[in-house]
Amino acid sequence: MSRATLLGPAEIRDLADLLGVQPTKKLGQNFVHDANTVRRIVAASGVSAGMTVVEIGPGLGSLTLGLLEAGAKVVAVEIDKRLAEQLPKTVAQLQPAADLTVVVDDALRVTTLPDEPTHLVANLPYNVSVPVLLHFLEHFGGLEHGLVMVQSEVGLRLAAEPGSKVYGGPSIKAAWYGEFRAAGQVSRQVFWPVPNVDSILVAFDRKPARGSELERRATFALVDAAFQQRRKMLRQSLSSLYGSSAAASEALERAGLAPTQRGEQLTVDDFLAVARVSDVDALAGASVAAVLHADEGEAHEGEAHEGEAD
Repeated sequence: MSRATLLGPAEIRDLADLLGVQPTKKLGQNFVHDANTVRRIVAASGVSAGMTVVEIGPGLGSLTLGLLEAGAKVVAVEIDKRLAEQLPKTVAQLQPAADLTVVVDDALRVTTLPDEPTHLVANLPYNVSVPVLLHFLEHFGGLEHGLVMVQSEVGLRLAAEPGSKVYGGPSIKAAWYGEFRAAGQVSRQVFWPVPNVDSILVAFDRKPARGSELERRATFALVDAAFQQRRKMLRQSLSSLYGSSAAASEALERAGLAPTQRGEQLTVDDFLAVARVSDVDALAGASVAAVLHADEGEAHEGEAHEGEAD
């Protein structure tokens, strides 16, 4: 395929002007304008001809075109109607034979797609990157592999091992679904406008389910409680779920763990072990209650497109 099938700096600015798009901090809009970076991301993702890929927040289409250039079928989820309407036009002009489907919706609300993607490749919105990633892993079991670009701090947390300073809730929840690893840095200079944060590529491979959906919710409730008070011992941080520190200690001991440990010392399997010796239904209910009472304003603050928060 011709090497002129991707967007460059001039095309990005022309499209932004055409649509009246002004990159903002609130939406984390920093558009990728370097074709070599796009091809590097696509190559690192392992996507090849014939694969079906879901992309979240395609924005002006830089990464979309890179995935299509590789011969993949792309399902792009875009919340901004202006961008969603323009994307097929851009693709038709540069790659008329490409197979693209655009879903106009909030990625955090999408539970079905018109196809069954096996790969997720995206420049995730900074302000909702972890919730969006976990949402798609939860609802689309066919996603076997993926590569996402996120703020470096977030990416390092996703790939962190127990005991590290950045290990926390996102690390454990990601590990429930599979193995995550850092896959390379991305220069600030490939974005327009240039952001004030560094970006990193994080790859993942899904592993067989660790437990049932009920056990997942129970495990995530334990993780949330453990890291709400990160520096406290588990017998204290989990007491809100068990009614007392004594009851929490009993559950931890039955799972073979010391009540004096902290959440950052436990693996996802450790948390699952605690869930399994507890009232799973009650813990899962606590997880649902936490979701229902979460601040939706933060979770749905807006889909950023093609970049990190400025």
